[in-house]
Amino acid sequence: MNIENKNIPYYLIRGGTPLHGEVQISGAKNAVTKLMIASLLTNEPCTLSNVPLIGDFELTMALCTSLGSKLTLADHTLYINTPFIKNTFVETKVGGLNRMAIITVGPVLHRCGEADIPMPGGDRIGLRPLDFHINGLRQMGAEVVERDGRYHFTAPRGLHGATINLPFPSVMATENFLITASLAKGVTIIQNAALEPEIIDLIKFLQKMGAIIEIKVDRRIVIDGVEKLHAASHKLLSDRNEAVSLAIAAYLTKGDLYLRGAQQDTLLTFLNTLSKMHLRFEIDDDGIRFLGDGPPPPAIALETDVHPGFMTDWQQPFTVLLTQADGMSVVHETIYEDRFGYTQALQEMGAHIGLYAKCLGEVQCRFREQQYAHSCVVRGPTPLKATQLDIPDIRAGCSYILAALCADGLSEVYGIDHIERGYENLDRKLRKLGAQIERVQERDLVV
Repeated sequence: MNIENKNIPYYLIRGGTPLHGEVQISGAKNAVTKLMIASLLTNEPCTLSNVPLIGDFELTMALCTSLGSKLTLADHTLYINTPFIKNTFVETKVGGLNRMAIITVGPVLHRCGEADIPMPGGDRIGLRPLDFHINGLRQMGAEVVERDGRYHFTAPRGLHGATINLPFPSVMATENFLITASLAKGVTIIQNAALEPEIIDLIKFLQKMGAIIEIKVDRRIVIDGVEKLHAASHKLLSDRNEAVSLAIAAYLTKGDLYLRGAQQDTLLTFLNTLSKMHLRFEIDDDGIRFLGDGPPPPAIALETDVHPGFMTDWQQPFTVLLTQADGMSVVHETIYEDRFGYTQALQEMGAHIGLYAKCLGEVQCRFREQQYAHSCVVRGPTPLKATQLDIPDIRAGCSYILAALCADGLSEVYGIDHIERGYENLDRKLRKLGAQIERVQERDLVV
């Protein structure tokens, strides 16, 4: 019998306290990692400000360092310079925990002619294969060999432009081809490209570096490859997922929150949805105030979609809000096939939620007539009761925290490494706003 002491941090949350006050929204999680990798395209120094100090940022710092980047972090400003790519082989312990390694392939191929990366990990929210990435890189001249759980890329004649037709507007594939095409010889056209705000932020940064990128109608992006990119400085946009999560916390706890740095242009669809539910908010030039002192909102029918539709990352926290809405709400998930696993925990807390394989909506859906439980019906308002929760991924984890904040009693929330990978000091921000949330470092016995 082997016994060792292991520290298991968790959150202890007592629900029922209205949140009040002001908090600063951090820089975007889904932008910072791609901007860091884009900086690998040049041997000149780049500066990124408003970076979020989260786990994914730290993982990407380790990834860039392993490739040869020199990094200096001062508060929320990152200075990154990669004068040489010193290593084209990404270790599994550095690049296998998420999918960032596949985006380094383009810059490393441009500068060294070969790259070797591990197959990726990431959140458990359904299949997210690299087929789109690999097929597009092949079109641009890369040769790919798969062996022993790794991908080995070479580009004997360099990378060139291509017309890449994405079967689905994949955010990460679009980002990958934007970065790779910026130095590819000739013109690259991305058909059916994703156009999320974080992608626009990446395009702004690449343009500052000297890239030539145009956004056309009908989801087309055209990149005219250049011979060299140079130093650039860029301030990240605010994290729209954090803004949505905290806004929903205001409504769930009947609080009053001002989110400094929340940006209206990245939240238009979310704000429209709030208006349809008669939920109050006030917008000014510096942020948005969310007022949750009204009666229970009416039920709503909701469908996730690619931008500018309702973001899939907003679905989980919004479903928690719908448990407190008056009537029968419907949520149709069209982006990922397996993103309702978290609802079982909400049911254990008292929520009335049913899952269905049918498409309960009008958006054209890839999962129609398949056996994925990608629609749910929520009946409310339902009081939630505290329980023990185990977080499976970032967005589900945030929905658990939101549920615990409005539940009756004391909840224990485990798996908080997922939260700390995607949110900067979320527990501290919630405490500042009055939440009764404590981060506990428990000593447990493992047998």
